[in-house]
Amino acid sequence: MAWAILFLAALFEIGWAAGLKTTDGFSRPLPTVLVAVSMLASIALLGLASRQLPIGTAYAVWTGIGAVGVALAGIVFFGESTSLGRLACMAMIAAGVAGLRLFSGE
Repeated sequence: MAWAILFLAALFEIGWAAGLKTTDGFSRPLPTVLVAVSMLASIALLGLASRQLPIGTAYAVWTGIGAVGVALAGIVFFGESTSLGRLACMAMIAAGVAGLRLFSGE
């Protein structure tokens, strides 16, 4: 269950981090509120997951999923680069996240 909570926390992290672009420097009220709610949900869920998972593993997985997810959101929604190097680096982060999950012993 802790892994599912951690994954949900990472989805909220992707939401707030990608959503920052839509706030226009926090000058747009609705996107700003949605980003803030997503931030709070993400941190709260990370805290819950870390009750059962080692904090180093939980934090690394949370940030790894978030980093790859935000990079993918940037590609899909904001027309960011899909260079081979960028995609390869995202794959390495994803492999690291999978490895942490596989070898965490949880």
